Amino acid sequence: MRGDAMETTHDESFVQETGAVERTFEKKSGLKSLLPSRSAKLIVGLTILSIFILYAVIVPFFVRDPNAISTFRLSPPGHDGFIMGSNLAGQDIWAQLAYGTRGSLIIGAIVGILAAVLSTLFGVLGTYIGGWWDEGFALFTNVILVIPGLPLTIVISNYVPPAQRGLFVLALVLAITSWAGSARVLRAVTLSVRNRDYVIASKISGEKTWRILVVEILPNLIPVMASQLIFSIIFAILGEAGLSFLGLGAGTRFTLGKILQQANQSLALTQGAWWWFIPPGILISVLGMSLSLINFSIDEIINPKLRNSTRAARKKWGLTPAQISALERENVR
Repeated sequence: MRGDAMETTHDESFVQETGAVERTFEKKSGLKSLLPSRSAKLIVGLTILSIFILYAVIVPFFVRDPNAISTFRLSPPGHDGFIMGSNLAGQDIWAQLAYGTRGSLIIGAIVGILAAVLSTLFGVLGTYIGGWWDEGFALFTNVILVIPGLPLTIVISNYVPPAQRGLFVLALVLAITSWAGSARVLRAVTLSVRNRDYVIASKISGEKTWRILVVEILPNLIPVMASQLIFSIIFAILGEAGLSFLGLGAGTRFTLGKILQQANQSLALTQGAWWWFIPPGILISVLGMSLSLINFSIDEIINPKLRNSTRAARKKWGLTPAQISALERENVR
């Protein structure tokens, strides 16, 4: 009897503590529920990305021509007036990095937008309409999905003349091979949303198709679409670097991948010119890391378990140690 009483008291205490947790959750609703929660990884990711954008937008106006040739060849950083050194042709690496970062970001943005439009068209519109539209769009998406992306990208890029292979053309090639995965994810989410009561009620009340898509369905897909957009940008930046390294880059326009390709062709590693190939590699890695951190923050909206899984996150709710322990005991059970 005493054990039962103690267990009853413990359960009552647990209910009170978890009730406080639930009341804390109820405070966040409406538009705030669609936004990433403020976390360390979101702040770090946005800060790094903002620095990259400012660097790509502002610095190119204050540096020399990245194609200008000088007699100071393979000068290390800080010598002969070169902040980041020069390459084998005497060109300024600092200027090339500024223009290269701008080119990579432009390609990433274009690919992200095109992939988002294509994935929304094939993953959302066809799924909502249903019938043979859905079957045809799903079949086409699956065909694109099973084709190896990198070989297809290489083949398409190889058929485009170098003189016509600008940033937009290269971005278009990358977008063609990057939208199918996102469309598949959006199709799965749309299949779930289109059968919900409020969507069915809108159909019965005679709402137009476009209004149901824009007002009832798309707001529920915003977190997923944002996550897929960031993923497409990461894919584009890394894909462009790979294509440029293989000599299939954007013609005469500078990108981070093209700088690596030039360094590889000129045997910068064997000549000890580390300032030629290490900085662009670091920039690509840090840029990808910042976008990944932002993507992780968006994933917390899609999967609330990720948002509430760490003890550090729970402390931000303003809970007492007893409430945090109660919530952890609930997860263990």
